[in-house]
Amino acid sequence: METENKKSGSKLIPIIAFSAVIIAVGLYGFFFLNQEDNIIQGEADVTEVRISSKVPGRIYKYTVEEGSYVKKGDTLAILSVPDIDAKLAQANAAEVGAAAQNMKAIKGARVEQIQGAYEMWQKATVGVEIAQKSFSRVQNLYDKGVVTAQKRDEVEAQYKAAVATEKAAKSQYDMAVNGAEKEDKEAALALLNRAKGAVAEVESYIAESYLISPIDGKISEKFPNEGELVGSGAPIMNVMRLDDKWGSFNIREDRLKNFKMNETIKAYVPALDKEVDMKIYYIKDLGSYAAWKATKTTGQYDRKTFEVRARFTGDIEDVLPGMSLIIKE
Repeated sequence: METENKKSGSKLIPIIAFSAVIIAVGLYGFFFLNQEDNIIQGEADVTEVRISSKVPGRIYKYTVEEGSYVKKGDTLAILSVPDIDAKLAQANAAEVGAAAQNMKAIKGARVEQIQGAYEMWQKATVGVEIAQKSFSRVQNLYDKGVVTAQKRDEVEAQYKAAVATEKAAKSQYDMAVNGAEKEDKEAALALLNRAKGAVAEVESYIAESYLISPIDGKISEKFPNEGELVGSGAPIMNVMRLDDKWGSFNIREDRLKNFKMNETIKAYVPALDKEVDMKIYYIKDLGSYAAWKATKTTGQYDRKTFEVRARFTGDIEDVLPGMSLIIKE
């Protein structure tokens, strides 16, 4: 009998031990694995300005290297655009031609033409004086009955013809002095302004061949090498704006209640082993692709993920883009 009890007891020991292990694992999972993570990890970033050109060309020379600090207005690179040089020569030639046409319209006839018209006017004026005197004499004779009415009418007609000839000569002289018509002058001026605009356009393209930094910052990356062709608008390099650093965090909506717009938070920078102050300025959902799906049909719900951005408010000179940022709730 005692032997049977001992055998039964020896069989229960493994069962009790296994049950104890199961209970221990369950308690560990309940108290530890089911707890919410109280750490949110983000990443430091910086605003970058992409440098590109409006005109296609070949990289002639870089004047900076990656990691170089630059000031606003510094020349970063020079493009070789021989096609633009040829177009500038054409535009300059067109401007010279338009300027000559405009000057011709303003100046009017040549000096010799003006002098010739003046002489003809003077000749016509003398003819009027002679015709007037002849008409006066004949008119006196006609009044005395010496000449016939036919003769007087002939001399009067000659006088009137001389007056008309003098007026026509005067008009020719005035036209030579005044030059082209008002409309012709305006058309010539418009062509000149158009040519000047074409020159200014080409010169602006030439200015685009010199890539200028729009901000103070640091060169973070260069894309093409010297001698390579780049298209219009193609990125050539990036300039980091070191005075505009910020951090980005992806936060589930059930934990978003602790993050409000314009609120100041503290973040730990492991690389520097220090805490920094940050001010939230941007909160936006990341869309359905970043939603946390519920694993149960009841009792839980899908939770969307929001991107929260915050700018550094303190001394951030040592914080570099890409460094981890830790928020402990």
